[in-house]
Amino acid sequence: MSPTQAQFDALFDPRGVVIAGASSHPGKFGFVALHNILASGYRGAIAATNRDGSDVLGIGTVATIDDLSADCYDLVVVCTPASANPELLRAAARKGIRAAFITSAGYSEAGADGRAGERALVALADELGILLAGPNGQGVISTPSRLCAQIVAPYPPAGTIGIASQSGNFVSSFNNLALATGIGVSRAVSAGNAAAVTIADYLDYFAHDPHTSVGLAYLEGVSDGRALFERLRAVTAVQPLVILKGGATAGGARAAASHTGSLAADDRVFDGMCRQAGIVRAADLEDAFEAAATFATQPRPRGPRTVVLTTAGGWGVVTADAITRSELELIALPDDLRAAIDEKLPPRWSRSNPIDLAGGETRDTIPEVMELVARHPDVDAMVYLGLGIQSNQARLLRAGGFYPDHGIERIVAYHERQDMRFAQAAAQISTETGKPILTATELAIADRDNAGPTAVRASGRVCYPSAHRAVRALEHLWWDARFRQRRGR
Repeated sequence: MSPTQAQFDALFDPRGVVIAGASSHPGKFGFVALHNILASGYRGAIAATNRDGSDVLGIGTVATIDDLSADCYDLVVVCTPASANPELLRAAARKGIRAAFITSAGYSEAGADGRAGERALVALADELGILLAGPNGQGVISTPSRLCAQIVAPYPPAGTIGIASQSGNFVSSFNNLALATGIGVSRAVSAGNAAAVTIADYLDYFAHDPHTSVGLAYLEGVSDGRALFERLRAVTAVQPLVILKGGATAGGARAAASHTGSLAADDRVFDGMCRQAGIVRAADLEDAFEAAATFATQPRPRGPRTVVLTTAGGWGVVTADAITRSELELIALPDDLRAAIDEKLPPRWSRSNPIDLAGGETRDTIPEVMELVARHPDVDAMVYLGLGIQSNQARLLRAGGFYPDHGIERIVAYHERQDMRFAQAAAQISTETGKPILTATELAIADRDNAGPTAVRASGRVCYPSAHRAVRALEHLWWDARFRQRRGR
């Protein structure tokens, strides 16, 4: 039975949440789930059950859900053993609760008896009209409601990426990358065994959620490939969808079966399905998140024609290689654009694409050349390299033992101010022209406090830790744009 909008609202935007099986022991799921809800600033009603009726984190508990005095709760987070869950669901239904997230293990991933128990629990939830998320899941996040109802960290910044995963650990990984990049999440859910609510169900909800602009999923098993294909094709008709799939090899398939009880699909068939459905299939964790983050923050290119702007030649060379190996096009620099740049740079610049400034830039050169390139009608996208160099020197000047004397204080401030300007210019020019400008530097991870990457994050864009990853993200962006162009979307 497909979940209703009202049931999804109960899961992601509940009026109130009950933690069933709250514990005063900080190592127990029932403690962590309650703690995370309180710590995230959830504004709805909060209640908890505990057999002893003792207070947990300042919340007075009751022995059972039947003992709750109010009927303002829509979601129950279940941290009790599997054997207790049927009666718990019945009590939840009596209180008007419409969604249950089951963290309990011991279901289909545990063999024949577990599969039978899971089927019975799903049938009971259907009978009671309760959305059953899980079991064997880590929880649910909804930043519009400031809800972090999960048994693990972290709680990500707010944004427009909707995450659904058959692995709770991947939800955590994606959320960690959201924290690292500053590119936020709208909803995130660990589907666990996906016994009743499938990954496709969550992605369909995200596609019609005003808070979500791109879906991001981790899949291990596919039980009905044709049905999944049709469901996900409907999702991509509305918004971009990025999928990372485990179980692509024989070893991975065996691991998936022991993890969530899933059976992996033939990888070649799955890959073909993704291409036909317009799904971006990612190669790894970072590729998946950066693709989704790029969809969430960059305009789609109108074509593949790409220009590289770099402050040093070597970076441009390897980026040119990456673009040439991709489905993007490293265009020859148009004559009129070359002539315009000639007026901004000394004769030693590369006079080709990549545009190697060769150390010839002055205070305003980078923003001015960037704008010339972005506004040219023959250019669809740009990769910008070299941000943060000046602030990197500023860091050494600060630590070199002579700061702030000898005029060092002034040059440090100037270097850092320049890198901030360049990052801001990339975001502003991209917005004004409607063309993607992707900034890449290893300083995004080597020195997170560098003024350049810091300003990129502040602008709401991704600072890619390598040119190769920026090119790969841009290639995903172009692939999706081309898919939509061909289908008139």
